[in-house]
Amino acid sequence: MQLLHKTGKFFGRFLRCLERADRLFNLVLMIIGGLAVLALMLLGAANIIMRIFGHPISWAYEVISFLGAVVIAFALGATQKRKDHIAVNLITNRFPRKVNRVIDGFRYLLTAVFFAVVSRQVFRWGITIMNSGEVSEALKKSYHGFVFCVALGFVIMAFTLVMDFISVFRQAEVEEAVGEPSDEMMGEK
Repeated sequence: MQLLHKTGKFFGRFLRCLERADRLFNLVLMIIGGLAVLALMLLGAANIIMRIFGHPISWAYEVISFLGAVVIAFALGATQKRKDHIAVNLITNRFPRKVNRVIDGFRYLLTAVFFAVVSRQVFRWGITIMNSGEVSEALKKSYHGFVFCVALGFVIMAFTLVMDFISVFRQAEVEEAVGEPSDEMMGEK
């Protein structure tokens, strides 16, 4: 029994450490993403001003596209953490809390696997671009770094989803230990 208690304490500390890492990774990516948004806005504005004087920046569209991809990929994990993604739950709202918890857990796990597979494929694509020496059309520079950034954003999204999966079942344990009222007692079906 003593060993189980020590194991439980270790596992709890380990999960808290993972939760802190998740928050830190998402914070760092959001800061970098914010800087990328600032850079793409400045580049877009500079291109508009230069276009007025007849000298548009020929590579602006390309760099803005790369930065936009990084911004979106880096924002995925933090957006998931805040539950800001669109969710349609017209049907699941009618289910009992325990059923919703199982559905949420399954959804988090399935989506985590999806993003892990996608990140692996995007990373492999970045390696292919790097090894082939492929360059961008306007700048004639290698762009595999941007592809690796997108893969990193997907990895952090998968990690955040795994943490959400774990939290669903940790929350269930806490509710059972505290004696959370059942759905029937709350008047829910």
